Parts: sequence; structure tokens; C-alpha cells
Amino acid sequence: MLRTILIYGAVAGVIVGVPMLLQGLLLEEHPPVPIAMAIGYATMLIALSAVFLGVKRQRDTVGGGVIKFWPALGMGLAISAVAGVMYVLTWELTQALTGYGFVAEYTDTLVADKQAAGASVEEIATLRAQMAYFAIQYANPLYRLPVTFIEIFPVGVLVSLITAAVLRNPRVLPARRAA
Repeated sequence: MLRTILIYGAVAGVIVGVPMLLQGLLLEEHPPVPIAMAIGYATMLIALSAVFLGVKRQRDTVGGGVIKFWPALGMGLAISAVAGVMYVLTWELTQALTGYGFVAEYTDTLVADKQAAGASVEEIATLRAQMAYFAIQYANPLYRLPVTFIEIFPVGVLVSLITAAVLRNPRVLPARRAA
């Protein structure tokens, strides 16, 4: 089971990490924050489909076509955790290669959005102060690493719950028998 967890977790980590790395390295202009978030979470969902595939493989090959909810959930969470660790490592690599400019770019985007919405000078100053505090926190790896992990892991929890609920029924996508 551990081998399956590591393989499918690594596959999910590569699927979610490579686009993030390429975007960070190759794009001068990043897409607007809402679009980037939508692309990011869609990529996470696609990558975490490896949870379904890994649990199904375990059910079909080791479990003889049967898996209970809790073992399926545990396996899904473990695959998600491996993918999450790879996501964090890829984010750190991307930030290191691009000069750790995320917080400054994010601050500039938020300030520009507030200004475009007609915010007052006081509101802009408050936002800048909040973002300055965030920059101090984000510079600390003990803050940054868990925050990055929390971006992907809840998606993995949701996918794992759905996978465990669906695949506990042996009639759903049964294993093919050799002819």
C-alpha cells in the first residue's frame, strides 16, 4: 500500500507542480488573481484524480475488488499528503528561482484592485500595513510552508472523501477480469 501511495502521490505532485513551476519561470505577466486561482484549483483537482486511481488500484488488485470506507479514506489522505508535500517543495523552488517576489506582486495586485474600486487613502494605507505584516510572516518558513500546504490539502480531503464513498461500493467501476 505504501508503494501505491508514494507512486500516486508523486504523480499528483508532478501534475500540480510542473504547471506552477513553468508559470512562475516562463510568464512575465501573471494572470489576474481570480483567474490564477481558478487555474490553480482546477489543476489541483486534475492532479488529485490520482487519489481515485490509486484507491481503485488498491481495491482491485490487493482487495479483490473490495475496499472499506476508512481504509480508502486513509489511503486517499496519504496520497493527498504526498502530493501536498511535493506542491510545497515546488512552490519553494519556484519562489527561490524567481527571487521570492510573490508577496510584493500580490500586494501590488491587491492595492491596484482597491484603488480601482475607489478606496480611500486610509483604506489603502491600512491594506499596505496589513500586507507588510503578512510579508514578515510569509518570510518565515514555519509560517509559509504550512500555509502553502493548506492550499492543496483541503482539496485532497474532499477528493478522498468522495473517492472513499464511491469506491467502497464494489459495483462501481468493477475490476476487469482477464479473458
